Amino acid sequence: MSANGADLLQLGLKHVGEKYHLGAAVPKDNAHWTGPWDCAEFASWIVFQVAGVLFGCSNDSGNPATADAYTGFWDRDAGVRGHIIPIDEAGRTPGAAVLRRPGPNGIGHIVLSDGIGGTVEAHSSADGVIQSKLAGRRWYMGILIPEINYQPLSPVTVPPPSSKIYRLAIPPMHGPKVQQIQTNLKQKGFDPGVIDGNFGPHTQAAVTALQLSLGLNPDGEVGPLTAQALGLTL
Repeated sequence: MSANGADLLQLGLKHVGEKYHLGAAVPKDNAHWTGPWDCAEFASWIVFQVAGVLFGCSNDSGNPATADAYTGFWDRDAGVRGHIIPIDEAGRTPGAAVLRRPGPNGIGHIVLSDGIGGTVEAHSSADGVIQSKLAGRRWYMGILIPEINYQPLSPVTVPPPSSKIYRLAIPPMHGPKVQQIQTNLKQKGFDPGVIDGNFGPHTQAAVTALQLSLGLNPDGEVGPLTAQALGLTL
């Protein structure tokens, strides 16, 4: 295999500082693309540029110029074509993908590992493409792509979030904190539906709308940054 994980990482780093736009359509076969990106389009474009294969797209056998990438398709391909690995292993593997699976009607998020606990990712409209860290964030799995050769570095530990993250889940998350989230969303002009203390689809939609208005990562989840924007502590 000529393609390797370090190549993915190095190509991603060349695009740090470029713009993010949720839902951006990126032609995977355009080597000169410089944005805008969203997280899945960024990761899938890098994979195609380095390895010449589509991964995480609606049709991985389709036209790379029009293939649509999405975190849900990355989740699908991880189980069908890829190799799923623990988060700590992904954290020590340059170029490994790390996925936050999208919840019901959600968006999710995907990044590339730098092999030392950090990331390169298309993050949000406020930040664009950035280098960040894996620690303290909610992740679901690491993913290796079979057409790419990966070389892990020294062991890395990726600590989980230090506080609870509120999101749409089955069974629904509920309680006084969710009611606070709903109340503060309503006060800021984002309608969460009935203020009943249950984190349902209307609450998720209101959270996403708030995040988009502020340029935050629009994943529909209330973690520390979104809680801060709502004037809450978790």
